[in-house]
Amino acid sequence: MFIETEGTPNPATLKFLPGRDVMGASTADFASPYAADRSPLASALFELPGISRVFLGQDFITVTKTEDEDWAELKPQVLGTLMEHFLSGRPVVNEAAVIAEEEILPEDREIVDQIKELLDTRVRPAVASDGGDIVFHGYRDGVVKLHMQGACSGCPSSRATLKHGIENMLRHYVPEVTSVEQVEL
Repeated sequence: MFIETEGTPNPATLKFLPGRDVMGASTADFASPYAADRSPLASALFELPGISRVFLGQDFITVTKTEDEDWAELKPQVLGTLMEHFLSGRPVVNEAAVIAEEEILPEDREIVDQIKELLDTRVRPAVASDGGDIVFHGYRDGVVKLHMQGACSGCPSSRATLKHGIENMLRHYVPEVTSVEQVEL
């Protein structure tokens, strides 16, 4: 099994591509070992020294390290853990991840559908290429609430991406949108 590795805009995070499906259409973000109990893969990665976050994407895994760890030492350990997991045949997660959306008002349904379509077709592919994901959380009174996951969660440029990139695009295509806010779950 060959696992490719790519850097991300977040220097503390590497993206690992195992050449196979990881989560399919969903994603899962684990910000601590305690949150990872439903994922055998994330739990195994958190057993390594200095792992602070694990994100499982469609066909990739992003791993974030603590400041005091060095990728030169940690990367081979992560690769070994990933290879062992995939060769074992164990599941990646024991249940699907669900992030609850705020209730959508009936009069906002068409606007929300437009926002989700833009996020799915224009934003998510770019964010995924950087080792993360963006999840719609809500819309009310012109404000779109989004949650950044994976490499994007702790990336220094994520707020700029939200405000200057995503907000401007949404405002251009959906005039009802006035701003975008990042929510932490």
